[in-house]
Amino acid sequence: MNFVSDVLERFPSARPALLAIDANGERRVWHFGELIAMSAGISGALAARGVGRGDVVMTLAGNRIEWVLTMLATWRMGAVALPMSTQLRSGDLEHRVGVANPSVCVGEEELLGSMPDGVECMTMADVEAVLDEDRPQETPASVADLAPEDPALIVFTSGTTGEPRAALHTASYLPAQRGQAENWVGSNKDDLVWVTTATGWSKSARNVFVAPWLTGAAALICDARFDPAERQDLCEREGVSVLCQAPTEYRMLAARGDLRPMPSLRRAISAGEPLGKDMLEAYREAWGLEVADGYGQTETGHVCGNHLGLEVKPGSMGMPLPGTEVRVADGELQVRAATCPTFFAGYIGDEDGPDLSDGGWWATGDLVSEDDDGHFFHEGRADDMITSSGYRIGPGEVESALLSHPAVAEAAAVSHPDPERGSVVRAVVVLRDGSGSDAIATELREHVKSVTAPYKAPRIVEFANGLPRTASGKLRRAELRAGAADSDLGP
Repeated sequence: MNFVSDVLERFPSARPALLAIDANGERRVWHFGELIAMSAGISGALAARGVGRGDVVMTLAGNRIEWVLTMLATWRMGAVALPMSTQLRSGDLEHRVGVANPSVCVGEEELLGSMPDGVECMTMADVEAVLDEDRPQETPASVADLAPEDPALIVFTSGTTGEPRAALHTASYLPAQRGQAENWVGSNKDDLVWVTTATGWSKSARNVFVAPWLTGAAALICDARFDPAERQDLCEREGVSVLCQAPTEYRMLAARGDLRPMPSLRRAISAGEPLGKDMLEAYREAWGLEVADGYGQTETGHVCGNHLGLEVKPGSMGMPLPGTEVRVADGELQVRAATCPTFFAGYIGDEDGPDLSDGGWWATGDLVSEDDDGHFFHEGRADDMITSSGYRIGPGEVESALLSHPAVAEAAAVSHPDPERGSVVRAVVVLRDGSGSDAIATELREHVKSVTAPYKAPRIVEFANGLPRTASGKLRRAELRAGAADSDLGP
């Protein structure tokens, strides 16, 4: 099997596949034949840099055509794609490079400066030279004939209790996206699908272009920051028919108060956290659509969703995909790995593989409830994961960043409700000198942004004399979420 030959090559070469809008607003339609030819050229350039079958190719770029072509080139030659978020900082990248050991990183020049030494880099200028047909080019790598269990994709987890882990998916993961593409995304050959998620995330790797193409649809990518004032205009102008946004983007659009009918849209989906009844009603009234929530993990791929053709239940993450078995054990959602075609092969560096000791069931760590109709409702994280604006943030990463500041003696990060973002990061900090102020709170936020991805920075910083702990020294996060800390000293 190979995604390039099995999916791209089955379409007429002149058929539109991808609409790319760059950071300057320039648009270009790419056809399947062009994607095949251009990604083949990049595969030759990667091979010339020593990349072979099974080697890891990192990308550090936004939603731009070079990212898509590099992913396709990687899969064409049987290498392993490692997409990275553009918000990662040098410490984040150093950890990921140490775990995944990429042979090459293809990225934007201003981002590659944060890469650790020892990784060969291929810039956007290098890619542009490869795409210039007037220049001499390397011979394209042949299309690899892959077994279903061959490695194809690495996506790092958010790091719930420690450092982010590298989840490895095999070649079968890509075509297996058809289940969620047909049942949750719900696209077809006449659609233009826009999945707005940033590169580097699990949902991006499987839904920005993989899912649309599996259903014959065209995909849209836009290399620009979210602008509520422009979102509806762009959808209307380009004729987007299936839109997938983060819950925060839906909330921010609605908060502007200028939602209007969108005749081209026939399907709206979201994942990451529930939108809530009021938000669903706002979009039902304005767009005539029910925003269909869904659920998945980096390790499992997509598991549940409000399926195409079924009424959306407010607050529900839907029902399992056909064939995927799930259960609720002690309030936790668990997935039977053998029935989940997008289940991961394991974490890199973990020779024992996924923990399926309980009869082949995977413990997701997500607490859920189930109604009489079989719809699931997310109740929280068993491991204190913070979900903010669709980002899943491990508190340990925030705490580690805070503790790297010389003024901080102790730190804890917990989730705090927010009407727009769902939740935000709230940090409770014990300072070495015992005094807190607005100035040091601002300094700590900026410090976190400088050492890790900015979305992890606490929007609320509070100061305390001490943190609530168990007799064994473990943080009592439930008390912190409820607002308990010893002698609040500052903002």
